[in-house]
Amino acid sequence: MKQALNKLRVPDNVTELIRHMHPHLKKKVKSSLQIILSDPETGKALKDELAGLRSFRVSRSIIIYRTTKKEIEIIAIGPRENIYEETFRILSSKE
Repeated sequence: MKQALNKLRVPDNVTELIRHMHPHLKKKVKSSLQIILSDPETGKALKDELAGLRSFRVSRSIIIYRTTKKEIEIIAIGPRENIYEETFRILSSKE
């Protein structure tokens, strides 16, 4: 197991999304973020256009994140049906 990183970076738009979630899902997402924080490699490594990112499943949603030497950056959280396309769109708009 890799040493746990102690910094979690959550963009404002994702923070806002979590804030407006149903309390039950919000609790699950927050506990999942703790799991990711304690073991960044717990999520599944993504491939192709999303290589370098990891995904972690929470109920019917997915948390997409990337790890660096210093922190874990949450990229997106959303339903399985469209989260990968949404993540690609977010990354493309940053370039």
